[in-house]
Amino acid sequence: MTSNSKDRILARIRAAAPGPRGPAAGPHRAADATAADAAAADAAYAALSRPYLRAHHDAAGHDVAGLFAERAADYRAVVERVPGPGLAPAVGRVLAAHTALVPGPVVVPAGLPAGWLAELPGEITLAGDEPPLSAAELDQAAGVVTGCAVAIAETGTIILDHGPAQGRRALTLVPDFHLVIVRADQVAADLAEAFSRLDPARPHTLISGPSATSDIELIRVEGVHGPRSLHVLVAHPDRDDA
Repeated sequence: MTSNSKDRILARIRAAAPGPRGPAAGPHRAADATAADAAAADAAYAALSRPYLRAHHDAAGHDVAGLFAERAADYRAVVERVPGPGLAPAVGRVLAAHTALVPGPVVVPAGLPAGWLAELPGEITLAGDEPPLSAAELDQAAGVVTGCAVAIAETGTIILDHGPAQGRRALTLVPDFHLVIVRADQVAADLAEAFSRLDPARPHTLISGPSATSDIELIRVEGVHGPRSLHVLVAHPDRDDA
């Protein structure tokens, strides 16, 4: 550490911790000196050069939706990129295939766009969550369909803030199958950008692949504290193909 850096650090420490106030100096002069030290330290800190890379993937030059799809698949999620006109047929196809193996109603939270469910086969039964379903009822459901608040390309993570189209936290933790729709414009390049899009006053659930854990022998077990299966549809509303 250079003496310059050391001086700056010590100046900030002195500014943060009021020094002794002798009778000659008086409380007002001591306070003025402390405020001046703090202002000088803040100015020096603001003037520091910061030539580091702030983001690894610029959306203008990278296919961040494609990177998200790749990283989410690394977590053993099933990921498909679908064009805007193909979203409703894709939702119907995924739910038909799943409910053929696991019968039961599919839970849909309030606010889920009706267009996403416009092409469901007739044999699929939907269940709302108003009044709230019990844990036993959610456990008997075939799965749940939700949207999301934002997704992170760099980590393949989906973030729910439990607003419209997402429902309460129990909806995405109890059923064994979760189909989530991520619009391509909801994909942020990295953590910093994703968090800048979120309301810090809301609850947030971060999902990176299906629920899984490993014991001391590294035996992977899925579905312990959340859905065993995660299926992600990345929708590109502005494209006819994806």
